[in-house]
Parts: sequence; C-alpha cells; structure tokens
Amino acid sequence: MTPEEFRKEGHRLIDWIADYRAGTAARPVMAQVKPGEIRGKLPKAPPAQPEPIDAIFADLDRLIAPGLSHFQHPRFFGYFPANSDLASVLGDYLSTGLGVIGLSWQSSPALTELEEVMTDWVRQMIGLGDGWHGVIQDTASTSTLVALISAREKTSNYGFAKGGLQAEAAPFIVYVSGHAHSSVDKAATLAGFGTDNIRHVAVDADFAMRPEALRAVIEQDCAAGLKPCAIVASVGTTATTAVDPLQPIGAIAKEFGLWLHVDAAMAGSAMILPECRWMFDGIEAADSLILNPHKWLGAAFDCSTYFVRDPEHLIRVMSTNPSFLQTNVDGVVTNYRDWGIPLGRRFRALKLWFLLLSNGVAALQARLRRDIANAQWLAEEVRTTPGWRVLAPVHLQTVCIRHEPAGLAGEALDQHTLAWADAINRSGGAYVTPATLDGRWMVRVSVGSMTTERADVAAFWKLAQDCAASQKG
Repeated sequence: MTPEEFRKEGHRLIDWIADYRAGTAARPVMAQVKPGEIRGKLPKAPPAQPEPIDAIFADLDRLIAPGLSHFQHPRFFGYFPANSDLASVLGDYLSTGLGVIGLSWQSSPALTELEEVMTDWVRQMIGLGDGWHGVIQDTASTSTLVALISAREKTSNYGFAKGGLQAEAAPFIVYVSGHAHSSVDKAATLAGFGTDNIRHVAVDADFAMRPEALRAVIEQDCAAGLKPCAIVASVGTTATTAVDPLQPIGAIAKEFGLWLHVDAAMAGSAMILPECRWMFDGIEAADSLILNPHKWLGAAFDCSTYFVRDPEHLIRVMSTNPSFLQTNVDGVVTNYRDWGIPLGRRFRALKLWFLLLSNGVAALQARLRRDIANAQWLAEEVRTTPGWRVLAPVHLQTVCIRHEPAGLAGEALDQHTLAWADAINRSGGAYVTPATLDGRWMVRVSVGSMTTERADVAAFWKLAQDCAASQKG
C-alpha cells in the first residue's frame, strides 16, 4: 500500500469507525452469533493473491461487526468500563502509523520523554507524592507480575543473579485479599512463588482485607520458618470494588519488611476526584501501584500506568544492555526497556496525551461523577424494590444485585440469577456479567461507558425486572 493509497483508505476507515461509534446504540450489546459461526465463514487458507480493499471492507461489515460485543455501547454494564475515547483512538492510530519502537531513548527520544511527562501528569492527577515514578505497561496483569518479581528479588537480595528461588532456604510467601483479581494469583505463579505459597487473606463484611487476619497469617508463616515476601492490596476489587484499608496494611508491611503492591486497576481513575481519595489513605507506604487509564479514564486499550517508589528495584532486575543498544547518553536518560518485560515498546503515551489534552481534567472528573451518581441511583432503586437486594457497598460505579423471590434459595436461587442475567444478554438490550459472592451467584452492574446516561441505566433496570419476572415460573 502506497502512502497515497493509505491516505484514501485511511479516510475510509476513519469514516467507518465514526459511523460505527455513532450507530453503536442501535446494535444488540452482546454479539448474537453462535460458537464457530464466524470461523466457518472465513477462508480455510490464506489468499495466494491480494484481494481488493473493497472486499476487505465488505467482510468487515459482513463478518467482523456482527461478531462484536460492543464495549462502547451505552448499555454495556459488564466487566469494568473499557472506554476508548475517540481522541485517544487518534493517539493510538498515530502510534501505529508512526511505527517507531522504544528500544532506548535514542531510538525515539519523543517516545520516552512524552511517557515521562504523561505518567507524571497522571501522578499529579491522582494525588501521589513527588517520590513516585511511572512507566506505561500494557495491562495490570503484566504490572502485577513485574511488581512481584521486584518483590521476590528485593527479598532474596537479588537471588536471580545467583541460584534463584531454588537456592533459598525457605519458600517465599505472597499475601492477597480473598477478593483479589485472578491476575494476582497468575502473576505469583509466573514469578515462581507457586500456588502453595499464596495466602488468601480473610475479608470483612464489606469484602475488604482484614488487617488482623493478615497479621495473623504472616506471624503463622514466620513461626513455621517460611519467608513472607509481598502483600498485594486491592483498591476496587473486581467483584464488588471493595477497598482494602491501606494504612494498617502498610504498617504491617513496614513492620515485617514486605513489599506492598496496590492494585487499583479500575478504581485508580477515581482518584482524580478529591472526594474519592480516602480510598488511597496510606498509599505512600506502598512500594508499587497500578492503575489502568484504559478502563474508566478513557484511554484506548492497552495503557496501564505502573508507579514505583524506587525505580532501581525495576532496573536491577529488568535491565538489559546489549552492545547494539548502548549509547553515549545512557547515563543521563531513561531507558524504559529496563522498566518492564519487553525490550521493544509501543508509543503508548500518545493515547494519554491525546486524551488529556482534548478533555482536560475537569471534563474527565465530570464524567466519572456522572457514572458514580448513576450507580447510586440504581442502587437506591434496587434497595427500595421488594425482592431485590444490593449485596455490597457501592463505593464507585459497580452495583452488585440479586433478585430473591420468596421461596427460592441455594442452588435454585443461583439458577434463577444466571437465567435472568442470560436473558438480559441474549435480548441484546444490555450486557451484564454474573459473579459469585459468598458462594452464591449475583449480577454485577458496572456503570461507566462514556455514552451511558441516566436513561440507559433506567432502561437496564426495567429490563432486569422484566427478565427476572419472566424466569420466576
């Protein structure tokens, strides 16, 4: 494709995306295709000759669009928000179009220095102190893995350069909330701790980690001759957006010399609101922190900001310095290849730059406040409707609900919950994700799409009641 052909078809693609976004609300929220349906319509072998671009666009409409569940739909209430502000999309498009790779500062100085500034802007926006340093990773899963590897090496006095974990006298232990994201357990196993050495700490009635339970299990492990290593606290758990109390957890981490990592992947965006910063009380005791601007803030996926108190804990472990990447300015610049797992890095900072410049902090704050208000409205509607319950505190934009008709309990209630949630999704009128809480199924309603307004939440609430009523018989 020549630059002139790209110019023509690029305009066409932008028009397609704009039309898609403008018409998203008219589409069924969840894809209405059956398993294997799209694959069955695709050729079984690659084309020997090029196809005209018109045919590709036709397949985009015929095959791809019908197989999408629309995260940008105003009635998408599943998972967590995966916002993709169109200004940020332009930044992502530019990153791909430029085609530069961050191997070192010298390989593209603007890539590194814009990332330094963007992460510092985010640091200021969420109220972190000057002592934090940021880097953009792809996802929170990768960031948590990096944090636990850093914790492992700090605890072992950088044993990776010697015999690794195999040379340690006692197993290293990681402590997480019983409601921590599944990526935390995955990161702990990938970092070599082993599932037997992950402790799931008990939670309180609001589903937050209990500091006294944390202390008890750490003391128990110490008495057994094991080696406590790291604590992962959650600010905004996946199921309920529960908030682990950072002040007492931080004090325990300091007392026992443990690395404290804070997972605020979704809720971290809310820290741009001063009224929400109580959730970060004690954050300055942490060693590392993750938040995903590609969730609620509006950056195009993938864009996770990982903050660390002491970058040397990253650099000593992640550094790679082959001769072909060495330059005469390495001593005075940041080489982000030493701050994470990949050697080559995309120009992700452009997504944040476009997002923040085109919106401004005030507009972002207004949108988040709108979502929180809509979640509170829904919670009150549920609480005041007979047979319905709100199951967890509504700290942010996620409401956990259950319909509990008289006479239904246990497994029968679970089946009822899953049935009406599935009916909502199959209707195409909204999308929700069920989850378990205290061993029973419930439905998470995650408010936060950029186009979601009060009328969309009200329409969901009516649909939920209708679907639940239709399943009672």
